[in-house]
Amino acid sequence: MTTAEELELPVARKCPFAPPEEYTQIREEQPITRVRIPDGKQAWVVSRHEDVRTVLNDRRFSSDRFNENFPVLVKGGNVFRRSNAERTMITMDAPEHGPARKAVLGEFTVKRVTAMRPRIQEIVDGLIDDVLAAGQPVDLVEMLSLPVPSLVICELLGVPYEDHGFFQENTAKLLKRTVEFEERQASFERVRGYLDRLVTAKEAAPGDDLLGRQIVKLREEGTYDHRALVGLSFLLLVAGHETTANMISLGTVGLLENPGQLAAIKADPGKTLDAVEELLRYFTIVDTATARVAVEDVEIGGVTIKAGDGVLALGYTANWDPAVFDEPEKLDLTRGARHHVAFGFGPHQCLGQNLARAELQIVFDTLFRRIPTLKLAADVDDLPFKDDASIYGLYRLPVSW
Repeated sequence: MTTAEELELPVARKCPFAPPEEYTQIREEQPITRVRIPDGKQAWVVSRHEDVRTVLNDRRFSSDRFNENFPVLVKGGNVFRRSNAERTMITMDAPEHGPARKAVLGEFTVKRVTAMRPRIQEIVDGLIDDVLAAGQPVDLVEMLSLPVPSLVICELLGVPYEDHGFFQENTAKLLKRTVEFEERQASFERVRGYLDRLVTAKEAAPGDDLLGRQIVKLREEGTYDHRALVGLSFLLLVAGHETTANMISLGTVGLLENPGQLAAIKADPGKTLDAVEELLRYFTIVDTATARVAVEDVEIGGVTIKAGDGVLALGYTANWDPAVFDEPEKLDLTRGARHHVAFGFGPHQCLGQNLARAELQIVFDTLFRRIPTLKLAADVDDLPFKDDASIYGLYRLPVSW
């Protein structure tokens, strides 16, 4: 391996079931070190579980993606900064972040998600009906993984589902690192323009959906901001389907490749939630999404990170840290370790994690109950994994039964 300082991140996964060797070596030999990023700059890498959680929970590390020193892992720069996009909670620090998050937090509580479970179950059952009626093999990404979270988030936001193809095509370009900046920017502008028009229409007649409720609530408080709601809708729409869709696909592969453990959750669905936590830890699909920029000099792990330095908190190596997770390379569905950082950590921990957990639990329980003989219709080595995307997953997943 080249030295850490010569290494350019991100590094593609050579195996879908393990972090890149370079990441593991960094954690073991130089857990806090500098690397290169695609724009030619250097950024700090933090790779141990304890240090990653420290960075994500320390207000001296900023989430401001509009900061010129914020580390960006695609060539061409930050499409949101260069497109003059609205600031959303994911780009905010205290004190702005707290109120912005609190305004929408009630939509994602355990109680609210519990009330959504019957509808999620109905959606999953309907899609599996379609899978069973289709000729084998079927692409589970197209027929289940993408439609489940897309339908759920569209209904939650009040976005017409018939437009989901438009969103999926354009968000896929935004998340693909090999797409040229101009094309990513055009995709961003298309989606943003659509949502701008949608929010404008809802302002005239707010419905009983998240966007409608936000309009009514914020108008009553005297804090309504059209551009802010457009930004929020963009954030929730993209985050609400891409991440869960990829976890459905990868989780299905992980379960099928571990038939003994799959049999255990088939026999006792009460174990599925623990299985979901372990699958989240094991795959860590947004392993470099938790980037930050230091706003003060900070000493961490005996290393001083200077104000203005970019920082990459590697969630994948943190979730495979043997100091925290025994035999991290082993998929152990009974582990139930909720102290993983697959949803991030600290103030910016994933807003929709309760919804994601519910969707994954319902999908896995229903899929393997209704199609108990489900199997891969291709070798794992031949599956098209998303080695070129910011969110790891699968482009297609052929299955039969």
